[in-house]
Amino acid sequence: MNPHVKSVRVLDDYELEVSFDNGELRRFDVKPYLDRGIFVRLRDHDAFRSVRVVAGSVEWTNGLDLSYDTLYIEGRPIVARRRRTEQSNPANAH
Repeated sequence: MNPHVKSVRVLDDYELEVSFDNGELRRFDVKPYLDRGIFVRLRDHDAFRSVRVVAGSVEWTNGLDLSYDTLYIEGRPIVARRRRTEQSNPANAH
């Protein structure tokens, strides 16, 4: 079973940054869905920005939703950047 959505943040260009309950962060591109059926409603920027977490997945105020499985499987992992002090200080290297 894939992890559930913990939080979601709207990014530019119809993308979402999705945080999962296993600690992973993924970027999900909604653009491929914007020409499919009722998902065309999300072309409206206000509608797209209305996304929120509901029952471990994401949902928009107009009732559209995407499952946590889709978000996790099709989302691209985001690798967190180390703080600059860790990158520039060899004493912190393991």
